[in-house]
Amino acid sequence: MEKQNIQWGIAPIGWRNDDMPEIGKNNTLSHLLSDIVVAGFEGTEVGGFFPDAKTLKKEMNLRNLKIAGQWFSSFIVQDGIEKAAEAFHQHCAYLKEVDAAVAVVSEQTYSIQGLSKNVFADKPTFTDEEWEQFTNGLNTLGKIADSYDLKLVYHHHLGTVVQTLEEVDRLMEHTNPNLVHLLYDTGHIYASDKEYMPLLEKHINRIKHVHFKDIRDNVMKTSEENGVSFRSAFLAGMFTVPGDGGINFKKVYDKLQENNYQGWIVIEAEQDPEIAHPLEYALMARKYIDEKILS
Repeated sequence: MEKQNIQWGIAPIGWRNDDMPEIGKNNTLSHLLSDIVVAGFEGTEVGGFFPDAKTLKKEMNLRNLKIAGQWFSSFIVQDGIEKAAEAFHQHCAYLKEVDAAVAVVSEQTYSIQGLSKNVFADKPTFTDEEWEQFTNGLNTLGKIADSYDLKLVYHHHLGTVVQTLEEVDRLMEHTNPNLVHLLYDTGHIYASDKEYMPLLEKHINRIKHVHFKDIRDNVMKTSEENGVSFRSAFLAGMFTVPGDGGINFKKVYDKLQENNYQGWIVIEAEQDPEIAHPLEYALMARKYIDEKILS
């Protein structure tokens, strides 16, 4: 793929789902990595089923693939920063060993993304005191990531305390820009705010990692009308790969390029692999990137 300042990856979540281990459980690491090579991507993010760092690094090197990063569930407000920092040190040590670029952090205190609650209406919030504890804690985790030569990128996410543009604004305002960076996820901000460019345009200078996730508008509309949970929405097919939904990724990509974005763009779409064949959708995404984004 062109544009050497950007590396293109695809997340393992289309093959196996960490939150629902029964989904795609027969898809092995070798299967996943081989599909990624066939589809022409440069790397992936670490999934929950991935092996120890030494084994993973060997498997990646055999295929000339790279690791972009890995999700970390922080519970700064629930458990305190000391406990979160201890777990984050282990997380970063693993990522450094596999030559990753970023540590993806999402605060899961009060999160409803794994619950049966209406993800479109019942999102959690923090008090002012909890916000202060949270943002101070993120700065601490940012220092830890920096000590491992990693960038902490915060993942705004449906069903969590940082979901909307307004909440991202507050997060960016009260964290150190040298320590806490932003993961921009097209699908999550679109499902939350019904628009995706304002976040990109407002916080482009803090964005150090990108997820390209598309949305099927009809499924999102039905899911919201029915008040379903996050899991029910993605099992119904709300998320998909770029080119299969309503987001204009050419517009997003051009804005990133205008601002000299350098880093990973990772294709990510929570789908049931029994319904959405992972390699088929990976190839679909690659075709869209080549023909509609890079051409």
